[in-house]
Amino acid sequence: MIKSNDSELDLLTDMNSVLVLVDYQPTMIKSIASGDKTVIKKAAVLAAKAASILNVPVVLSSIKPKSNGDVFPEIRELFPEQEVFARKVPSFDAFEDQRTYDAVKKTDKNKLVISGLWTSMCFTYTALHAVKEGYDVYGLIDAAGDSTIAAHNYGVKRMLQAGVIPITLESLVSEWMHDWDNPKSGKLVEEIYSKYGAMIGLQ
Repeated sequence: MIKSNDSELDLLTDMNSVLVLVDYQPTMIKSIASGDKTVIKKAAVLAAKAASILNVPVVLSSIKPKSNGDVFPEIRELFPEQEVFARKVPSFDAFEDQRTYDAVKKTDKNKLVISGLWTSMCFTYTALHAVKEGYDVYGLIDAAGDSTIAAHNYGVKRMLQAGVIPITLESLVSEWMHDWDNPKSGKLVEEIYSKYGAMIGLQ
């Protein structure tokens, strides 16, 4: 019997969630072959844009920026005053970097929306770490990719088996917005929904 007070049944809001984006860097996306690189990048950018509009906290992590490049400028420019945590420990798990994990804990949110490049490595390991720490973890699936379709798919399956809740860009933004009476709905339609439609060929 499902308990009505299960935290996983609470919808995502700006008050209970944080967006964690891992390794959205030029070199990391070059070898993505599991899906359209442009669509994957755009989904991550639009998720970050929606978070900025709705004041959802965002934590950005990168690995070896000297060789992999900085986090995409389309994401960084949304949070000009915010540090991108270049992991001091070059782990595939972003939360093994203490500054990154401390930044998440500092938000005092219990729901983490996580995505990253690559699915089977940095995304999966970071998500599993968060589940182990007791967070409600949502995997932003359409913003992630890997070197092969199998690597992406089995990375996703591994996360689902561990209790990560799958979510897509459109459902994430809708959940954050909650309803059309949200005073920021007009901006979300203009900045997110319309661009999402164009991205997947609906416009």
